[in-house]
Amino acid sequence: MNRISGILIFLYLLLNYGTAEAEVFAVSNFTQDGLSGWETKSFKGKTNYTPVRDSDTGLIAIKAHSKATASGLLKKVNLDPDRYRYLHWSWKVSGTLPKGDEKKKDGDDYAARVYVVFPGRFFWQTRAINYIWANRLPAGQFIPNAYTGNAMMVAVESGSSKAGQWISETRDILADYKRLFGESPNEIGAVVIMTDTDDTGGEATAWYGDIFISTGK
Repeated sequence: MNRISGILIFLYLLLNYGTAEAEVFAVSNFTQDGLSGWETKSFKGKTNYTPVRDSDTGLIAIKAHSKATASGLLKKVNLDPDRYRYLHWSWKVSGTLPKGDEKKKDGDDYAARVYVVFPGRFFWQTRAINYIWANRLPAGQFIPNAYTGNAMMVAVESGSSKAGQWISETRDILADYKRLFGESPNEIGAVVIMTDTDDTGGEATAWYGDIFISTGK
């Protein structure tokens, strides 16, 4: 075996060992399954969620359009965040909401958000991390939801400078929860996608790509 062949085999084994070590839970496979397994949760009217083939990627994504409505799509899961701690997804927005303001109830609308739900023993103990495409809150900052401190809003993207672009995201759910709530989380009970414009009376369009949670980055 020559040296080059030996190096290539070593790299192959190393890469495949790393891949085998990281387990992946597919929250969605929109290309294969569409919206099968997702439940609609309506708060005011219904945001329209439609599987479409994206012209940029050629893959099936979920197109969300909201006009003074608020509903989300929920996928129930049952995962241990000590193991399944890395959330991965991609998204795109046509723009943010001019009247959106993360600090006010009448501005609590988002062109796109992906959030993770952590059920409590009682319903009032349920908590959530909302990963938002913020209107005004600078990327990297976080605040309690305008309606409840049991939901924390984390600005992953902010403003309209990246509108029209697909952006891929990865978040450490376990680290985020400890930082936001000061303790360790219970199990992950659901993942939700939501585009809502009911508080501002505005209009927004977003696209969501596949979502998965892994044991490693």
